[in-house]
Amino acid sequence: MSPVLSGVLQLLALVAALALAHIPLGNHMARVYSSGTHWRVEKWIYKGIGADPDTEMRWPAYLRGVLAFSLAGVLFLYLLQRLQGVLPGSLGFASIDPDQAFNTAASFVANTNWQSYYGEQAMGHVVQTAGLAVQNFVSAAVGIAVAVALVRGFARSRTGELGNFWADLVRGVVRVLVPIAAVGAVILVGCGVLQNFSGIHEVGQFMGGTQEWNGGAVASQEVIKELGTNGGGYFNANSAHPFENPTPFTNLFEIFLILLIPVSLPRTFGVMTGSVRQGYAILGTMAAIWVGFVALMMWTEFAHHGPALQAAGGATEGKELRFGIGGSSLFAVTTTLTSTGAVDSFHSSYTGLGGGITLLGMMLGEIAPGGVGSGLYGMLVMAVVAVFIAGLMVGRTPEYLGKKIGTREIKFAACYILITPALVLVFTAAATALPTPGDSMTNSGAHGFSEILYAYTSASNNNGSAFAGLNADTQWFNTTLGLAMLLGRFLPMVFVLALAGSLARQQPVPATAGTLRTEKPLFAGLLAGAVLIITGLTYFPALALGPLAEGLA
Repeated sequence: MSPVLSGVLQLLALVAALALAHIPLGNHMARVYSSGTHWRVEKWIYKGIGADPDTEMRWPAYLRGVLAFSLAGVLFLYLLQRLQGVLPGSLGFASIDPDQAFNTAASFVANTNWQSYYGEQAMGHVVQTAGLAVQNFVSAAVGIAVAVALVRGFARSRTGELGNFWADLVRGVVRVLVPIAAVGAVILVGCGVLQNFSGIHEVGQFMGGTQEWNGGAVASQEVIKELGTNGGGYFNANSAHPFENPTPFTNLFEIFLILLIPVSLPRTFGVMTGSVRQGYAILGTMAAIWVGFVALMMWTEFAHHGPALQAAGGATEGKELRFGIGGSSLFAVTTTLTSTGAVDSFHSSYTGLGGGITLLGMMLGEIAPGGVGSGLYGMLVMAVVAVFIAGLMVGRTPEYLGKKIGTREIKFAACYILITPALVLVFTAAATALPTPGDSMTNSGAHGFSEILYAYTSASNNNGSAFAGLNADTQWFNTTLGLAMLLGRFLPMVFVLALAGSLARQQPVPATAGTLRTEKPLFAGLLAGAVLIITGLTYFPALALGPLAEGLA
C-alpha cells in the first residue's frame, strides 16, 4: 500500500467513526446540560464546595465562578510543584523552580498544557496524577461550560440568566469526561500504553551507558489529554513516545479522541437551540476547513522536492515511521486546529509551508472544530461577525437565531477576536526585539523567527504544542508565555459570557422573507470566508516573515 493511499484511508476511517459518534454524543451532552436532576455523587460534590446548583446565574456571576475556580487551580498546582521535593511518590525529583511552576500551573489550568520541562525527568507521580491529570479534566469542563452558557444565551429570551457554572462544571466532568475517559483508558492499556506507579528502573545498556525509564499512570492521563484537548504529555516526546502511543491504531484512536467532543458539540448547540440544521451549518464549516487543511498538509509533506525526499517518499524528517507521513500530517493538523497541543511528530522539521499550516491552524482561533468548548464558542462568535457583515452588505439589521446583532453584541465579538492576535504579535515583537530572548533560538533567519512566533501563538491560543528548537525554559519565556496563556484563555471568556448575557435578555425576532437563512450552505461559505479572511489580514505579515519566507525560499 502506498503511503498516500494509507493516509487517505486513515482520513476516511476517522471521518466515519466521528460521523457515527456525532449524534449520540451530541444528544447526550444536550440532555446533560438541560437536566434538572442531580446525581448522588454530584450532590456530594456540591455539598463539599458549598454550591447551590439550582441557583441561576447572570453572566457576571457565571464569570466570577469561572475565574475563582481557575485561580484556585493555579494556586493549588503551583504549590504542589513547589512542594514536590517533600511529597511521597516524587521519584526523588526536586521541587520545581518558581518561574517554571508558574508557567506549568498557568498552562494546565488554561487548558494549554505547554511544557517547558521533561516530564519523565521532572514530575513525580503525585504532581502528574493529582495535579496535571486533574486539571486535564476540570479545565476541559470549564471550556464546555462557557460554550453551553453561550448556547443558552441564544436559546433563552427576556432573561439574563445563563445557568449555574458549578452545575455545568460538575456535570461535564461526571457525566461526559469521566465515562468516556474510563473506556478510552482501557482501550489504550489494551493496546500497550503504560498504566502503573512503578519507580525509575534501568532498561538496558546503550552505547556504553545505561538508560533509565520511569513508569506512571500514563494511559489514564493520555486519554483525557486527548479527549479534553489538553495535550501535555507524560513524557517529553509526547504522543511520539511508544509508552504513550505505541501503534498506528492508537495514533488514529487518539486523533479520534481529540475530535470527538468538538465535533459533537455543534449537535448539542442545534438541539439546545431547537434547530438541528443550525448545528449542521456550524459543523459543515468546521469540517470544510479541517479537511482542507489536512489535504494541504499531506500535499506539502508528500511533495517530492530534491533527491533526499524522493528517496524517502516524502518529508520524513522528524516523523515517526510507524505512523508515516499520512498519520503524522493528520495528527499535526488536528492538534493545531484544536486546542490540544499533543504531537506525534516534530513540527519544526516539517517543510516550510507545512510548518506554516500548523501555525495558521492555531491563528484561526482553533475553531475547526476547535478545543473542547472553546471551538464552539469561537465559531459562534465568528458566526455573529459573519451575520453582521452580511447585514451590512444587504442593508438589513443582522439577526442570528432570532436575536438582533446590534452595536453591543458586535463590540463584544470584536473584542474577542482582537485579544489573541494582540497577545501573539506584541509578545513576539518584544521577544525578537530584546537581546536575551533571542539567545534561546536554535536557528536564525525565517525559521528562527517561526520558533518564537509559534511559541506565542501556541500559548495565546491555548494550544500547547511547540515548534521546538526554542529553549523556552528561561525566566523570560516561562513568565511571558504563562501570562499569554492566562490572558489568552480568560479574557476571551469575559466577552463570550458578556455576549451570552446580552443575547439572553433579548426578545426573539420572528423570521421574515428577508431574514438571512443561517442554516444554508451559503451562510456556511460566508462563515468560512470570514474566518479565513479576518485571520489572513491579521497574521499575514508575521507569516510572511516566517514560514512563507522559508517555504518560498
